[in-house]
Amino acid sequence: MPGPLNPGRRALLAALPAAAAACATRPPPPLATGPASEAVHVVSRDWHSDIGLEVRDLRGRLAALGANWPGARSLVLGFGERGYLLSRDRSLADMAMALLPGPGAMLVTGLSTDPAAAFGREAAIRLRVTPEGMAGLQRYLEDSFEWTDAGDPLRLSDGPYAGAVFYGSAMTYSAGFTCNTWTAEALAQAGLPVRVGGVLFSGQVMAQVRTRAGA
Repeated sequence: MPGPLNPGRRALLAALPAAAAACATRPPPPLATGPASEAVHVVSRDWHSDIGLEVRDLRGRLAALGANWPGARSLVLGFGERGYLLSRDRSLADMAMALLPGPGAMLVTGLSTDPAAAFGREAAIRLRVTPEGMAGLQRYLEDSFEWTDAGDPLRLSDGPYAGAVFYGSAMTYSAGFTCNTWTAEALAQAGLPVRVGGVLFSGQVMAQVRTRAGA
């Protein structure tokens, strides 16, 4: 869990908003207008955010991915900078390097329950999307992975805890496109009215998510 910010970290974080302003994201699809019948979970873990889906709702390549966790009820997926995520001894230099454009990675965790039970209802919020929105979200999640010629996600290593695995990502991580930018864009691709531009921190994502959940 991150500790208090030292001056070096404050300087690094101070540079993020300017980088975010220059970061372009893919255009969102039209806002979904049909019946919202499918569940998406948004999970906040300190400065990081993830997307959670029920295994029974996974389709295509994501369904094949979910089969790697037999008996799992849900998967939680998150994006990050590859070198930083895989490092066992993270330093300020690692954080600084993570701000430069570089390869991304996906952390996937299989849960035997739903995300709210695993992380708490304050940290894991459920939203409803239309079937079309779910399809758009899952296309975005598929595009986030690096796939082998055999059609499998590129496995990098075991994750930091039981039930978690690191995979390669086809997306580039940078100071202007963080794990939380990725989460916001995933929700936008689900047809939700979520602002993506300028989003860097989990609080910016979760404030919008809580507004949507309240609505």
